[in-house]
Amino acid sequence: MGPHPAVAAIRLAVRHVLHDILNDHQTASKGPRLFEQSSHERRSSPLVLVACSGGADSMALASALAFEAPKLGIRAGAVTVDHGLQPGSDLRAEEVALRLRELGLDPVDSVAVTVGREGGPEAAARDARYAALDAAALHHGATAILLGHTRDDQAETVLLGLARGSGIRSLSGMAAVSGADGRYRRPFLQVDRQTARKACMVQSLPVWDDPHNADPAYTRSRLRHEGLPALEKALGKGVVEALARTAQLSRDDADALDAWASQAETSVRDATGLLECAKLYVLPPAVRRRILRRAAIEAGAPAGSLFARHIEEVDRLITGWRGQGVINLPGKVVAQRQGGRLVIRQG
Repeated sequence: MGPHPAVAAIRLAVRHVLHDILNDHQTASKGPRLFEQSSHERRSSPLVLVACSGGADSMALASALAFEAPKLGIRAGAVTVDHGLQPGSDLRAEEVALRLRELGLDPVDSVAVTVGREGGPEAAARDARYAALDAAALHHGATAILLGHTRDDQAETVLLGLARGSGIRSLSGMAAVSGADGRYRRPFLQVDRQTARKACMVQSLPVWDDPHNADPAYTRSRLRHEGLPALEKALGKGVVEALARTAQLSRDDADALDAWASQAETSVRDATGLLECAKLYVLPPAVRRRILRRAAIEAGAPAGSLFARHIEEVDRLITGWRGQGVINLPGKVVAQRQGGRLVIRQG
C-alpha cells in the first residue's frame, strides 16, 4: 500500500524539482573551471535547503525533501527564520529547528533577523527573511533553497498584482525558479494549501499557524479570508486554479516581451548610447515601456519603487511631447527629453 494521496502529491512535486536541481548541478560541474576540482569537490553531492516557518506548507515541504533527497544522493538541510515580531518567537524557532532535525535534515539553522520598516511590515519582513536565506545558502554552499508557496499563494499574488494595476509582470505571480543562479525553487505552485495541510496531518507532523496569517491588518490576510472566498461565492469554485493558470500564461507573455525589448534596445540607441525618441516612438508600447523601465533602473531607480505611473510619465516624453520639463523618478533619478534624445540619469 502506497502513501496517502496528499503525501504522494507533495513528494512527487519535490522529486521533480530535485531532478531539475541535480541536472543543473551536473551541467554546471561539467562546465569550464578556472581551477582544478579537488577530489572532495568531485565526490560531494549538492546541498538543498528548505525554508521552514513551521507552518503546514513548509513542514510538508521539509518532510518531502527529507524523504526524496537521499534517494537521489542529494544532501538536505533547512533554515528557519525568527523575525522577532511576536513574543516567544525565539523559542518557537528552536522548536521548529528541533522538528527539522528529527526529520533527518542536516544542517539546520535557526536565524534571528531584525525587521525594518521600509515598504511596510510585510515587505520589510520578506526582505529580512530573504537576506537571511541568501546568507545561509552562501555559508553552507547550498545549490538551492526550496520555498513552500502553494497554488493558493500564487492566486493571492496575482490578485494583489491586479489590484496594483502594475502590468502583466505583476499578474505573472511567483516564478517556479528565481533568485541568483536560480537559487529559489517553488515545488508547490501546482499544489493546493489543503493538500499540504493534509500531508502534515496524516504524517502526524505538528504545525504552527502564524497568527499574522489571520490578522486583518495585513492585506494578504484580508484577501485570503475575505477576498478569495467572496470571489468563489460569486464565481464558483475553480477561481484559485484559474488565477494560478493566469499567472503562468502571463509569465510566458511577459518573458517573450522582455526578450523582444532586450533585442530592440540596441537599435534605439545612438552612437553615444542615448535613447532616440523617434525610434522609440514606433515600437509597440509594451516593448517601449520595458526599455524605459530598464533604463530607469540602470540609472539608479529602485525597481520596487518604480511603478507603472512613473513609466507612463516618461513615456509621454516620447508619445505626447509638448515641451514637458524634467520627470522625477524614485532614487533621485530624472528623465528629460533633449534634442530628440531621452536622457535618464541621476539628478
